[in-house]
Amino acid sequence: MENKFDRSHYPRQEPENLVIGDRWVWRRDDIATVYSPDDYSLSYEFNIVDGSTSVNFTLSATEADSNYFIEIPSTTTTNYSAGNYHWFCYITRSSDSERLVLDEGYSKLIENYATTSSDVRSHAKVVLDAIEAVIENRATIDQSSMSIAGRSLTRLTIDELLTLRDRYKAEHLRELRKSRVRNKQSSGAEIRVRFGTHDDLKNITDLSK
Repeated sequence: MENKFDRSHYPRQEPENLVIGDRWVWRRDDIATVYSPDDYSLSYEFNIVDGSTSVNFTLSATEADSNYFIEIPSTTTTNYSAGNYHWFCYITRSSDSERLVLDEGYSKLIENYATTSSDVRSHAKVVLDAIEAVIENRATIDQSSMSIAGRSLTRLTIDELLTLRDRYKAEHLRELRKSRVRNKQSSGAEIRVRFGTHDDLKNITDLSK
């Protein structure tokens, strides 16, 4: 296991998921090789893309060891809002404060399991649970009122519900496998085979006659 507080083990790109209330860290070695921290500074602008509410914040890189490190303490990230964000990476020239966009991407800010009472299920899992509850006639009011493509779940036929269940179940399984791979676990997609002894193989051959 790596010490994630050690700068040498920081991710070398922006994380896909950032947990609110956790320490955020990553590094950008590639930028430092072109834009020396002695003459430039690195920063980020995060803008939420969910809904109509405007939410944004700025992160500034720490310049050390001729490199750029993003190190945002837990006490700061706890104040941010969950959601999907579009971020822009900027480089600023120290001599005249001229600024350029170097990179952009998307990251998701997610609730911290240890500190939140909010529903931490993914969208796919929420919908899957609602579909299964409607099929089994045990849906809550919120689940019954849920709609997909403008149609309430309770107004769909059983065949339509089963089709949607399969679709969202597949999406949820992809999320689980991706999470397991990220944690260096088996994705669960492999078929494991245990080979027996020579006698076991002989018995199988005998049974096939």
